[in-house]
Amino acid sequence: MIHWTENGEDRSAPWRSESGAAAPRRVVLADDTLAADTAYRLACEGTGLLWRGDFQNARHLLQSLMRRADKKPKAAKAGRKAQTSAAAAAAVGPAHAFHLHRQSQAQRARLLGMVLVPVEGDHTIALRRAPDLREAFAEAWGKPDGTACVVSLREVLGLVGAHEWRKKGVEIPALGTAQAPLRIHPHYGVFSPVRGEYVDLVAQAPLPATDLAFDIGTGTGVLAAVLARRGVQKIVATDQDPRALACARDNVQRLGLASKVEVLQADLFPPGQAPLVVCNPPWLPGRASSSIEHAVYDEDSRMLRGFLTGLKAHLSPGGEGWLILSDLAEHLSLRSRAQLLEWIAGAGLQVVDRHEVQPRHAKAMDPADPLHAARSAERTSLWRLAAS
Repeated sequence: MIHWTENGEDRSAPWRSESGAAAPRRVVLADDTLAADTAYRLACEGTGLLWRGDFQNARHLLQSLMRRADKKPKAAKAGRKAQTSAAAAAAVGPAHAFHLHRQSQAQRARLLGMVLVPVEGDHTIALRRAPDLREAFAEAWGKPDGTACVVSLREVLGLVGAHEWRKKGVEIPALGTAQAPLRIHPHYGVFSPVRGEYVDLVAQAPLPATDLAFDIGTGTGVLAAVLARRGVQKIVATDQDPRALACARDNVQRLGLASKVEVLQADLFPPGQAPLVVCNPPWLPGRASSSIEHAVYDEDSRMLRGFLTGLKAHLSPGGEGWLILSDLAEHLSLRSRAQLLEWIAGAGLQVVDRHEVQPRHAKAMDPADPLHAARSAERTSLWRLAAS
């Protein structure tokens, strides 16, 4: 619950946060008269600003807070900032630089999460010029149950963005042609396949068989769909997140692949064996700070090690396991190549081949990024594994 005083009365409402952010301990009312500098000071102090003014003005205020939090340098200073970032990363080491970066991002998220909006029990927002977001809320939260709540505006805008991604979809050239690519529609809380290089690896690696495959941790279902398009007759796709399961089922239905792809709730492997078992686990060992970060961070490399440990028992004789993994963790000194190879050998597996590709995302090209050295050296690999 969050608590505030309004018109001389003590009031309260349930606090809702998909990211698991703690409710602000102190909340004050705010409206269109609040100056951005004052709002920034209050947010830095951890004070929640419960908005009572115009919704669009609240968005403008949030943008002002972003500018103050980011303090982007002018073009003339960009080179110096890049040199400073690189020098700082070199001085403290890549692992420490990574943890400092995550800490900075978390502090920024807390600050920007201090602009709050009330959401009524029917998923409407009773503010001037507030858009109708009932469909976006229903996709993320389910049908309204009559309970009003308070949410950070930043999270509300995230819901809107996810709703638009779900409607528009993400083009996946490997599912169609370069001229007419098909789309995957990510649901709220399910990681979007915007980094296409790992999808391309699965689309191009030689198939060991086409009768059956397992897709472990399917997410949106994109890799299962690619395998089906390549001619694999039956794919069993697993996940344990209800949102991912619903998303994968929706996508295979949209693509007309429901007869080939079966989506099951499971922690890693389904029952039985297959000649091809594919897994794209989270790439970085670390603790996720929100639900969607579980697609990026794998605490203690649990999923990676679980896949490797259980793979041999779920491979048909002569079968292959495909591990799709970025080496960013190696460049950040979070996990070594030697450790990965030791886990592979310890699971009774051997490396048949490895295909790699250089990522094409914008951060790898940005010298001002505090992790630029690691990102620019990153490679994404498809490890073809077999029983040793």
